[in-house]
Amino acid sequence: MRYFICFFFTLMVMAATAFSQGHHGAAPVTAPVPETHLKNIKQLTFGGDNAEAYWSPDGEFLTFQSNNPAWGLSCDQIFSMNVKDASGNKDYKPTTISTLKGRTTCSYFMPDGKHILYASTHEGGESCPQTGDLRAGGKYLWPVFETYDIYVADLQGNITAQLTNTPGYDAEAVLSPKGDKILFTSDRTGDLELWTMNLDGSDQKQITFDLGYDGGGFFSPDGTKIVFRASRPKTKEEIKEYKDYLAQHLVAPTAMEIFTCNVDGSDLKQVTHLGKANWAPYYHPSGKKIIFSSNHHSDRGYDFQLYMINADGTGIVEQITSQSIFNSFPMFSPDGKKIAFGSNRDNGGNHDTNIFVADWVD
Repeated sequence: MRYFICFFFTLMVMAATAFSQGHHGAAPVTAPVPETHLKNIKQLTFGGDNAEAYWSPDGEFLTFQSNNPAWGLSCDQIFSMNVKDASGNKDYKPTTISTLKGRTTCSYFMPDGKHILYASTHEGGESCPQTGDLRAGGKYLWPVFETYDIYVADLQGNITAQLTNTPGYDAEAVLSPKGDKILFTSDRTGDLELWTMNLDGSDQKQITFDLGYDGGGFFSPDGTKIVFRASRPKTKEEIKEYKDYLAQHLVAPTAMEIFTCNVDGSDLKQVTHLGKANWAPYYHPSGKKIIFSSNHHSDRGYDFQLYMINADGTGIVEQITSQSIFNSFPMFSPDGKKIAFGSNRDNGGNHDTNIFVADWVD
């Protein structure tokens, strides 16, 4: 989730919003296209909502979140799976990483490949936190649980460190490819902003400051830049609505664009100007392009496909997926040869979202 908040399945029912044309010469592609960048697509999970699958440093494992009822789950928990063993194997059971208490989101391998970073509400209560009415006021809403904190666990599920303990939402944590910094989202200063910290939780610094939700961030391949999704309320009405929802620990995620900045927050730039919900961005291995999920082309809110754009926002927006009506959470393997993503494809007509892996073809 990168979840919104990494809660990927909430997007399944997002309401449609007004379409706006792309700027800076970026022309959206609206017609279905062959998925020429994806070869040898393999399904890795089979049931429930599975998302945010992120690679281990050696490219052999993925850590992800799932609420698969077949595993006795009632809300998201964190797992690790061997990609080769899980490929096409409906009987494969991944390794449980989280405590199976509370709700979890946004897991990521630590640089040693032997520990996993994730956010959890378990210290705020063993049950799944209640979401309330997420369609209040006619808009779909994301809960920003104030009991989320960020933890590190070993591959046997033993928590080895708690990295945040401030009141409010701390989640959406990812690692720099340099192995020196963690990027995460926090509302500890009254707004949802991007923060960085050292691997041991020290030196926590706020790097974004504009009003609106900043989250779902990832580092560039060289570790010098950050790409993330953000909402930017402008009018009095929009600002009031955003603040009112946030006071209730809620966010309306139907208007988001892709932004980039340096690791210290400088050189902030808006990459997309597509309207609707543009989210789950990730850098192409070259560092020169960004892949992301969007419903900007759709007459309805619910039709998310993967697109790719130049990192500076110029050129055309290339459509990457067209199968099914939900594709998101793309992440390239460390060697850049494969891509993992979540999709509704091949789910037999139900609402399951599963994890897939494919060979990437430039």
